[in-house]
Amino acid sequence: MNLTLSQRLSLAFCLLLLVCCGASAWLQIRANIMHEKEVVQGLSRGLARSIALDAQLMQADEDSSGQPPSDGLGPAAVRRLFNKLMSVNPSVEVYLLDNDGRIVGHAAPAGHLKRDRVDLAPIRRLLNNEPLPIQGDDPRSDRGRKVFSAAILRSGEQKIGYIYVILQSEEHDRLAARATASSVLRTTLWSMAVVAALVLVAGLIAFRLITRPLHRLTKTMQQLDTRADQLALPEPQRGGPRDEIAILEQSFSDMGARINEQWKTMRQLDNDRREVVANISHDLRTPLGSIHGYLETLSLKDATLTAAERQHYLGIALSQSQKVGRLAQALFELARLEHGAVQPELEPFSLSDLIQDVFQKFELQAQEKGIRLMATLPHPAPMVRADLGMIERVLTNLFDNAIRHTPSGGEVEIIVKPAAAGKVEVTVADTGPGVPATMRENLFRRPVALQGEYRVGGLGLLTVNRILQLHGGAIALVSEPGAGAVFRFTLDAA
Repeated sequence: MNLTLSQRLSLAFCLLLLVCCGASAWLQIRANIMHEKEVVQGLSRGLARSIALDAQLMQADEDSSGQPPSDGLGPAAVRRLFNKLMSVNPSVEVYLLDNDGRIVGHAAPAGHLKRDRVDLAPIRRLLNNEPLPIQGDDPRSDRGRKVFSAAILRSGEQKIGYIYVILQSEEHDRLAARATASSVLRTTLWSMAVVAALVLVAGLIAFRLITRPLHRLTKTMQQLDTRADQLALPEPQRGGPRDEIAILEQSFSDMGARINEQWKTMRQLDNDRREVVANISHDLRTPLGSIHGYLETLSLKDATLTAAERQHYLGIALSQSQKVGRLAQALFELARLEHGAVQPELEPFSLSDLIQDVFQKFELQAQEKGIRLMATLPHPAPMVRADLGMIERVLTNLFDNAIRHTPSGGEVEIIVKPAAAGKVEVTVADTGPGVPATMRENLFRRPVALQGEYRVGGLGLLTVNRILQLHGGAIALVSEPGAGAVFRFTLDAA
């Protein structure tokens, strides 16, 4: 059967309730029966003793009347006595047993006696006043056992047997069986049915209230659509009592929030990948087209070109090939950083010495464009703990971008100063036009092509950001649009 969790729980609860009601009814009936037997046996405990006394008196009367002495009662006298007793109290059956438990006298109709012997162990237990109820063999049943009363029968000082009285006779059993269909029993059964129905309704309502959060989770999961930008999540319930289902609902809500963030990140990464491919393709197409065009010109017009023209075309093709090579190297370096192929080897070094080396690398390029390189360093010179080669790459990329985007007569400045929590803050600023506001959000997430007089693949900034992430930090653009580009990051002080 294809049942829901609530339906399975309800079905299991109904079956369990039915079993419990049946077991409770059986135990109650059993307890009532045992209680009735205990009461009957307790009230009639001395009945057999009275009968035994009457039998001894009858025996004494017969002996005093001139009859021959006898070791016991005769069958006719026993039947008369027992018939008289059973007529007075139809709920009892009286038997005379010898010392071995054999039935030697009774008033049972012909064919009703099923045993000729009674086990004496229960009789001894009763005579020893053990706790009631005590059940003994029923002479009128092959295996039945009933409560009884028993007493020793004596002839003078001699023990001649037992008086054995079954306290719930066949007539009692017939009347009890007929009473099971009476109005009292029907009322009891109907009362139990009403109670069971009320418990069932209350249980189903409780299941409904308990599983309500699960229903909300199920509905949410059924509406789950990974094509959507945002997943519909249950409203988290903060504070108050927390049971297992509430904790599960809260955990699912938190998990859904994380899935939302991860899904948006995946979509953004996919869009970034597409833009990376498009931008890199654009940056490669231009120099490759230039190389192809000049090489084709050299091939077609080789006989008509002068040596100077040939050298000019080859110089342009070589310059473009170097640009393609630098772009390919940047792509390779970024790929290694992104996939964890390179890990920083931390060591202490002087940041001012590294800045001096970077200045020497860009000194000629800055002089050609008329750009001043400036450094503001604290005293004494700060020591940092980082990967020397990677931080040199960071400064190289930042200075390269700054010099290319700063017009003639401008300035590129690096500022180093101590920061809180054992950090050293590094700022690289230029006097160029800055980064447009539309490109600031994704500047460190994917390559961009800056508008106007600037065109850059953006791989340098991606490489810088990844290197600083490997050092436990990040780079930030802190300048305002139109006021120059200002990049800032921090390193651990040595």
